[in-house]
Amino acid sequence: MSVTEPRLKTEIWIKAAVRRASVENIAIAVVRRGDPDGGAVLVKLNRLAQGCSVLAETRDAGGARAWLRATGPAFVAEDVADAYIARNRKIDPDLWVIEIEDREGRLPFDAKVI
Repeated sequence: MSVTEPRLKTEIWIKAAVRRASVENIAIAVVRRGDPDGGAVLVKLNRLAQGCSVLAETRDAGGARAWLRATGPAFVAEDVADAYIARNRKIDPDLWVIEIEDREGRLPFDAKVI
């Protein structure tokens, strides 16, 4: 039997990411608030001229937060990323959406992409 560590509430995790982005001078916006306790998160990473990528929150085998490149391995146009997010918002009313603009693709949180 495995014991997983307690999960941080989504709202607290988002607030920490926004604070860290501010410290690291990364443009970030919470564009949709979801369930404060356990809502899933989508991150739209806009690398401007390079295009966008949407990261979808998931869990690794050990239960830790991880990210999937929901729009695929290559960058996509912003309208493609926005359409993906819109489809998921219709399905999941508890979904959080944050947008990050950074030419270098920096994220204000530890990101294990699987």
